[in-house]
Amino acid sequence: MARITIIETGLVPPEHRERHGSFPDMFERMVRAEDPAAEVEVISIPNGDALPDPGKLEAVLITGAAAGVYDGLDWIAPLEDFVRTAYVNKTPMVGVCFGHQLIAQALGGTVRKSEKGWGIGRHVYQVLPENGVIEGEAVAIAASHQDQVIEPPSDALTILSSEFTPHAGLLYANGTTLTVQPHPEFDVAFAQVCCDLRDGKAPDDVVATARASLAEPMDTAKLGGAITRFLARKPIASS
Repeated sequence: MARITIIETGLVPPEHRERHGSFPDMFERMVRAEDPAAEVEVISIPNGDALPDPGKLEAVLITGAAAGVYDGLDWIAPLEDFVRTAYVNKTPMVGVCFGHQLIAQALGGTVRKSEKGWGIGRHVYQVLPENGVIEGEAVAIAASHQDQVIEPPSDALTILSSEFTPHAGLLYANGTTLTVQPHPEFDVAFAQVCCDLRDGKAPDDVVATARASLAEPMDTAKLGGAITRFLARKPIASS
């Protein structure tokens, strides 16, 4: 298993951190569910850590954040440079939610706040057949976002899609970059927290439907395992 460097770009609200952990904690649990011996290190942008040299890393995972990739914050452009270097170097790299959007923007795609509003709760995504990374016809995963990749980069293939999020999963032509909009690192309890955080921000019916959807089965382990194997450069398991 490659040593995975998790780039933390956002913080779990303090009142929820003791119970649920940080975003890197969630990803570490996700990774170790697939590979208990996996090695993980964390680079925290909110805590002032400097970005490492991508050429010295074995694998990279970029987390979600409350920020928008178009916000012009002073750390976004350096992170885009980091992504472009990792992409050219073919360093295995995965982005989730904000990470999905940041990688797309860095490589020439378009990201903006969607007119469809908040995507929260359990969402079902169609899987592109024979994509080499994710098996099956569909996956159900927790989501929490307003922003979307509206136009993917020219060398990105859409492998997860839904009516709400047409470009929910992208596999890039370099063969070592994969990004997804939904959150395979979230358990049901934290997905519920994300619904609670939208009270008064998203329409009441959207929040109520999202909460109810979390009672249905989800494919968190399936997508989390696929991401972990991708970062380790392991081929898709045969059926």
